[in-house]
Amino acid sequence: MIRYKLFQKHPASHYIYIDLIIDNIKSDVLNLQLPSWRPGRYELGNFAKNIKKVDVFDGKGNELEFTKTSKDTWLVYTKGVSEIKLTYSYYAAELNAGACFADENQLYVNPVHLCMYVPERMNEEHEIELVIPDSYKIACQLKAINKTITAKNFDELADSPFIASAGIQTDFYEVSGTKFYLHFNGECKPDFEKIKKHFSSFTESQLKFWGDFPFDEYHFLLLVLPHKFYHGVEHQKSTVIVLGPGYHLNEGKTYEDLLGVCSHELFHAWNVKCIRPVEMLPYDFTKENYARTGYVYEGFTTYYGDVMLRKSGVFSDEQYFETLEERLQKHFHNYGRFNLSVAGSSWETWLDGYVPGAPYRKTSIYDEGNLVAFMLDILIMKNTQNKKSLKDVCRVLYNEFGKKNKGYSETDIIKLCEDVAGVSLKDFFKKYVYGTEDFEVMLNDCFDYVGLEMQKRPSHFKSESDFGFKIAEQAHISKVTLVAPFSPAWKAGLSIGDEIMLVNGRDVKNDLNHWLNHFSGNEIVLTVSSQGSIKTIQMNKQESVSYFHLYKIVFKNGGSVQQKASYNKWLLEN
Repeated sequence: MIRYKLFQKHPASHYIYIDLIIDNIKSDVLNLQLPSWRPGRYELGNFAKNIKKVDVFDGKGNELEFTKTSKDTWLVYTKGVSEIKLTYSYYAAELNAGACFADENQLYVNPVHLCMYVPERMNEEHEIELVIPDSYKIACQLKAINKTITAKNFDELADSPFIASAGIQTDFYEVSGTKFYLHFNGECKPDFEKIKKHFSSFTESQLKFWGDFPFDEYHFLLLVLPHKFYHGVEHQKSTVIVLGPGYHLNEGKTYEDLLGVCSHELFHAWNVKCIRPVEMLPYDFTKENYARTGYVYEGFTTYYGDVMLRKSGVFSDEQYFETLEERLQKHFHNYGRFNLSVAGSSWETWLDGYVPGAPYRKTSIYDEGNLVAFMLDILIMKNTQNKKSLKDVCRVLYNEFGKKNKGYSETDIIKLCEDVAGVSLKDFFKKYVYGTEDFEVMLNDCFDYVGLEMQKRPSHFKSESDFGFKIAEQAHISKVTLVAPFSPAWKAGLSIGDEIMLVNGRDVKNDLNHWLNHFSGNEIVLTVSSQGSIKTIQMNKQESVSYFHLYKIVFKNGGSVQQKASYNKWLLEN
């Protein structure tokens, strides 16, 4: 057994201290590895950057020699020693759904960040002992006995986050004999009855979709913040959600976000925690696990996380359409869609992660993947007279790959979709998954099949619709965040990062678009601060050309009986 002891010395410092005890050593040297990334985030995290002061001792307390052999590997010289204790501390000051955070109120840990492991002993039991106040409760997918959490192997430990805090509020609901636990930590007053009613509904829809649940229980670990926040990460038998503000938890957009992210993460219990691409079975924590199928493990999940909310009746048509409209706008506002496919962008997450990166370079496995899933779903329905859908592809993936612990390949996905649809889909995959064909025509056809219409409307902001640039306004600073290629702003030389100071000689103080409206029809002269220099930008609107449209999904007037039947099959029937 590999044993860890976690404790704090000075909580305000945000450091977690770790004692790692390894016995039954039979070699002269021992290699230790810290993971370079975590599942659910397809980029290198390089967690070793948070490690402070490593020391190694034998069983009698004598210091042992060791050396660091790479950014996150250590070599300990253990000749004649059967047990060692390695001590180090980890800086845990980042509070999101995939990080670690420690202060005087809680200990929140993703073990994959801070638990070194012995590569050749990963299949042994791993145990974490927590030195925490007696008033603390522990929320985790693993059982905590006497403040100790035990995993059957390192993979299970790495995928088992936990929260230890005195303020955890817990309840549960049950669907088809499986208990689903709700753990809230932070300043909030969860309306458990309302939450359990809605969670039960979308959970039941997801179980009907897949046929059964792959685990014996499930835990929603919810960290609630006092300010606006939204993030979730999937795990085998749990998910961590960070959400805020706590005072709006039970209402409005915050509550819709709670439903949306939890439905998404629950769908991951099947799709990526059970059904995995061959490149990630098993996970290799030491390096990039490149895969081009992010549109499946994240795109399909994004699509169905929202669809399940509508099918279960938790969301109305309007609420579901709003989620799809958001994806449409992100897709059409991203000019990277013309330069790198969604499959290529899946590969490239390992290079520049989840930040915007170089403008116009890549797409999103979430947004484009969602739309690819929608188009595939409708395409399969259309070619099978509504007898089958993308659901049937997912079912085969679960039964033939997930349950058999077999990873799927890119060609497996294409073949499964073709088998279910009964037609060749090579052209579809070539254009929309591996190519950069514009989605608009195909999307319009798909919406039409289910009696809907995708309407393009001008942006509410003149900067976007007339001149082709987006801004972020804060503290009286209007900063350019995106410029549409070949737009008036682009041709005039406006750049991402420029700060707009004046419009036609008038000060801009969080009111840029008001001034643009005021000077509508005139030539626009912007005074901007660009890379430390002041420059003047002259722009004229191009007639009959508009940029950064808004997208609205509406029912077609006079939809046919067939369209209504297809709509019901697509979005209402479980």
